[in-house]
Amino acid sequence: MTALVIFVVSYLGIAMGRIPGLAVDRVGIAILGAIAMVSLGSVSPQEAVRCIDFPTLCLLYGLMIISAQLRLGGFYTAVAEKVLGFSDHPRLFLLVSMLLSAVLSAVLANDIICFAMAPILAYSLKRAGLNPVPFLLGLAVSSNIGSAATLIGNPQNMLIGQVGHLSFEAFFLWAYMPSCLSLVAAFGIIVMYYRQNLIIEKIETINGNDMALPQFDCWQTIKGILAVVVLVGLYLTDIPRDLSTLSVAGSLLLSRKMKSRDMMALVDWHLITLFCALFIIIHGISLAHLPERVLEFLSQKGFDLLNQHSSPVFLLSYPIFSAMFRP
Repeated sequence: MTALVIFVVSYLGIAMGRIPGLAVDRVGIAILGAIAMVSLGSVSPQEAVRCIDFPTLCLLYGLMIISAQLRLGGFYTAVAEKVLGFSDHPRLFLLVSMLLSAVLSAVLANDIICFAMAPILAYSLKRAGLNPVPFLLGLAVSSNIGSAATLIGNPQNMLIGQVGHLSFEAFFLWAYMPSCLSLVAAFGIIVMYYRQNLIIEKIETINGNDMALPQFDCWQTIKGILAVVVLVGLYLTDIPRDLSTLSVAGSLLLSRKMKSRDMMALVDWHLITLFCALFIIIHGISLAHLPERVLEFLSQKGFDLLNQHSSPVFLLSYPIFSAMFRP
């Protein structure tokens, strides 16, 4: 019961994004939930350390280092400027930006792409006189859709791939077509909803100051792109993905120009901390056998998700379980 209460309170707080009366954000709420799981005895300190899936975190960390290389090399700035050439045709610009976001998220993880691209895209859109809302919505949606196509596109897929020892190539061949269809549908919905609100009054500055964007460095950008190409090649081998990612990321730290401190400053430590805390919270309810009880309850009601004939039910219920028990 204690684990269930901690889980419910933590996830309500994470869903709300705050605790009324306190300046605590989602990461802080998740940490408090993890601390409660340990301090109230639902999870022992030793179990709290063991339940964190470090290969998944290492994979995410390595991808963030590679993204930092591209960001400091001006890759994202250059891409945003190139795509901005379509700004005279807002719908085409939306399509190109969504395609770009989806492709990048498939190889560098959706959280990383949103973290790197959102500020640059927002600034460029405001300067071009385009309403940033539909385009940023397109970035968020397309990054999630693109991330579903590969085992490194998002932390959930990373965990599934690590635990299930899934083939990178086979997963992509199964997942890329649903992702493409979803991307087309998302583009159509955004265009229909915002068809009259894509253009706004053009401005020259944001809050009176120009945003400092990384200058494009051809060599540093090439290094980052080569790192991505090598990484995808390594994923097609039997070498563990977390070791491949850390090795490639480590090679990028051996630079005469870019300081490792600057690269690691772009790592989203808040996101990594959030996942560590969620691993502990989910482990707490797993020890309390809550997921099994939910499955048993559904089975008694005639929804046996473990039965091969219940695939439609499983597909409909998966988003709910993913939202509830996502590490």
